[in-house]
Amino acid sequence: MTNFHPPTRRTFLGLAGGAAALVTAPVVTVRPADATPAMLSAAIRNVVGEANVRTGRVRLDIPPLVENGNTVPMTVSVTSPMTANDYVKSIHVFNEKNPQPNIGNFHLGPRAGRAQVSTRIRLADSQKVVAIARLSDDTFWSATVDIVVTLAACTEEVI
Repeated sequence: MTNFHPPTRRTFLGLAGGAAALVTAPVVTVRPADATPAMLSAAIRNVVGEANVRTGRVRLDIPPLVENGNTVPMTVSVTSPMTANDYVKSIHVFNEKNPQPNIGNFHLGPRAGRAQVSTRIRLADSQKVVAIARLSDDTFWSATVDIVVTLAACTEEVI
């Protein structure tokens, strides 16, 4: 013997009204907060500390004009012999306006063969991208590229 009772008209109308209210609820747009130049500086200082960052030895290959910010090809290479005594320890990539200023950290060693990393990144808007390399003598070298993005990424709206 089961105690199943079909839903009453009142229960059905209550559920239907609740579903209709959900469908007609106002749409809320959610966007992550944009990074600021101060956040970029703080992210870089978090990696390099108080060390001096010199320009040079790092090459950042990224298109200066990007049609779609969702998949931007990027290659960072560092001039280094990659020997046991002289090699690149790490490469760090930062951006100015994405929700998170640190794009990626790549750790290398002398057996890597060459100091180069390639990937695709997302860019929220036209902005500056900075690549910093830490060498085995604990010096830091950098390259900066300004990129114009015509169709921004990282701004999908929840509807």
